[in-house]
Amino acid sequence: MRATGWVAALLWATAAAPAIAQDAFPNRAVSIIVAFPPGGVADITARPTAAALEKILKQPVTVSNRPGAAGAVGNAAVANAKPDGYTILMALSSISVIPAADELFNRKPAYSLDQFAPIALISADPTILVAHPSLPVKTLKELVALARAKPGQLSYSSSGIYGALHMPMEIFLHAAKLKMRHVPTTGGGPAINAILGGHVELTAGGPAAISGHVKAGKMRPLANWGANRHPSFPNIPTFKELGYKDVEYYIWAGMFAPRGTPDAVMMVLRDAARRAVQEPDFKRAMANVDSLVQYMDAPEFQKYWEADAKRLAALVKVVGKVEDKK
Repeated sequence: MRATGWVAALLWATAAAPAIAQDAFPNRAVSIIVAFPPGGVADITARPTAAALEKILKQPVTVSNRPGAAGAVGNAAVANAKPDGYTILMALSSISVIPAADELFNRKPAYSLDQFAPIALISADPTILVAHPSLPVKTLKELVALARAKPGQLSYSSSGIYGALHMPMEIFLHAAKLKMRHVPTTGGGPAINAILGGHVELTAGGPAAISGHVKAGKMRPLANWGANRHPSFPNIPTFKELGYKDVEYYIWAGMFAPRGTPDAVMMVLRDAARRAVQEPDFKRAMANVDSLVQYMDAPEFQKYWEADAKRLAALVKVVGKVEDKK
């Protein structure tokens, strides 16, 4: 009887093992949603992050681009996704701007910030103002003089209205009392392509998106929206140095899961993110595009995000209503 019972217990344990294993996270591919086309900061950050996460999670980690409405489409897709950890978001700082803009226009919000649970901050960089080499300016002072001589004639591209590249330009133009023509696109990559193709004279970009083009002489950096000079662009002054004290803006990239994702799953994702930013290949990829890794775990990132969201919501009110005139 004892032998029979032992065999029965062994058979039960053997049968139950696969079921228990199936419950372990992750047991299939994880998808990172990028709410912009390829070529922008979110995409450039997401791809080496995904490669590092694959090694750690031992499952495929894919990057899916879902552009539209300055990031609102992709952000909303994750906000409303099943909270199981298999769909996560690599978001930019503009995630906080879109709900504030919706409120400004009294329209139904695409999503709310409380629909997201932070996993980790990955990078944070000041945006940099760049000009097409054909524009006859080499300094911000010369640009301001030219813009005042040609009000509304100079143009700049962005990742979309109220997006991560539109906001810093509006802040600068408001402070300098300048008028320029805004050419919104579907993301940072297309915004970069617009200036490379000579369709616009200016754009704001994160170091990850502009670094290679600046080194190749295809763009001319004029000023930096950070509090300090960027270590990869030490010769480029900040707006504050040039007399624009309230002109400051950062483009950060962080990972989020849908709110309601189980704590055990969040712990796996948080640990994986912490280990991913330490991977040599990840560090090398970020260094190659001059992007500053600024890792924060979820609790610290939550505080940083809340403070930044409050600041950006205030900036939206300063910029006011901006319509798409296309």
